[in-house]
Amino acid sequence: MDNQPNNNFKIEVIQGGLFSDEEIEKHPGIRHETTQETGIKHLNGTISMARNEPGTASTEFFICIGNQPELDFGGQRNPDGQGFAAFGKVVEGMEVVRKIQQLPDENQYLKEPVQILVVQRIS
Repeated sequence: MDNQPNNNFKIEVIQGGLFSDEEIEKHPGIRHETTQETGIKHLNGTISMARNEPGTASTEFFICIGNQPELDFGGQRNPDGQGFAAFGKVVEGMEVVRKIQQLPDENQYLKEPVQILVVQRIS
């Protein structure tokens, strides 16, 4: 599913998180860490923060399907060239990510929400 079909730079991701204004207001934006700072690139399975402007990421994230260099610092997906803040990686279960991508959608939203059952931090 292309989550922004009118954008010139196509990407393949699935996006999730808390979308309501009420939830977003409870969680202020975090400092933007570019891929140039962290060295974490947007490769297959990378987990990253969705945002509008730098410092506005709070409750939404996405998972890359395939390599997505346009999402890195200097990429052209976001006009400011700052890219998106990658912070993790799917280490098991990319087949589930691909299945989610194939689910029926309407106006870029899944018709039926997918509940996240397990997320683990691996040091």
